[in-house]
Amino acid sequence: MMNKWLEMRLTVPDQAVDLVSQALMGIGCTGITAAEKVLDTFVVPPPDSLTNDPVLRAYFIYPENVETLCLTVQEALSSLADIYPELAETRLDYRELADHDWASDWQQHFPPFKIGSRLVIHPSWIDWPATDEEVVLTLDPGQAFGTGTHATTGLCLEALSDHFETTSPPQRVLDVGTGSGILAMACAALGATEVVACDIDSDACQVAIANIQQNQLSQQISITDNPLDQIPGEYNLVLANILAAENIRLATSLVERLAAQGRLVLSGILIEQERQVIDGFADFPLTLLSTNHRDEWTCIIYQRHE
Repeated sequence: MMNKWLEMRLTVPDQAVDLVSQALMGIGCTGITAAEKVLDTFVVPPPDSLTNDPVLRAYFIYPENVETLCLTVQEALSSLADIYPELAETRLDYRELADHDWASDWQQHFPPFKIGSRLVIHPSWIDWPATDEEVVLTLDPGQAFGTGTHATTGLCLEALSDHFETTSPPQRVLDVGTGSGILAMACAALGATEVVACDIDSDACQVAIANIQQNQLSQQISITDNPLDQIPGEYNLVLANILAAENIRLATSLVERLAAQGRLVLSGILIEQERQVIDGFADFPLTLLSTNHRDEWTCIIYQRHE
C-alpha cells in the first residue's frame, strides 16, 4: 500500500533554522531540508520574496486534517516569535506527495560529501566505495539537527578534520550539543580514543545513540543528557556547535573542560555576533587561532595556552 506524505514549505530566517526544525520534529515531522531561495532574474519578484532566507521543506505522514496540522505548525512558530519576531508572520504552503515523490524529493538533498582528505559522510541509500585512506560515516537525515550540510556543522567538521591531521591529534573529545552525533562520530572515526557527547534534548541523545551504533563507534563514544557543568574531566578538543548566546553563557564551563594546549571550536554563530562571542571569551587563557566563515555563519577556534 502506497502512503501519502505532506510536504510543507516555509521561509524562515537563517539563524532560526535549528530552532524551527526542532519544533517541527516535535510535532511529528519526519524530515526537513533547507535551501536558499532561487530568484528568477528575468522576472521582477514580489517585494516579500527579496530575501536569501532558506526555504524549509518539512515532511509529514499525510494527516487526517491538513488544516489542523497547519494550525499546530503556526502555533509552534508563534511560540518562537519572542526570539525571532518574523516567525509570527510566516506563511505556509503545502502539497501532497506519494511515496516515490517523497523519496526523490528527500534524497536528492543529501548526496555524499567529503571533508578534508579523509572523512566521507554519505546516506545509507548510496554506496560509497571507500579507499584505504578514507574514513566513512553513514548518516541519514533524521530527528536531530546535524547532517553536515548546514554551514555551522560543516565549519566544525572542517575544523576538527584539520586538527586530526596535526602531529598531535586529540585523544579525548567533548562534543557539546551533539544533535545527530555527527561531530562526535567524526572525531571517533578519525582516531579519538574517548569522546563524550552531550545534549540536553533526550530525543536527540536517542538519535545520536542510534547513529553511533549504526557506525559501530559505541566503544569510543558515550552519550549523556547531563548539563555541561555536571560533566567531569579535561579534553584535548571541545566542540560547541550551539547558538552564540549559549556559547557565551557556557564560556566558563567550556574553558574549564579544556586541557592545556587543547583546542576549543565554537560554532552556531552568525557573523554579526562574532565580536560579541570573542568579547565573551576575552578574559580566559585562550589564544584566538582563526575565525572561519561560510554563508552568514562563523566558526571561532581557540587554543588554551596554559
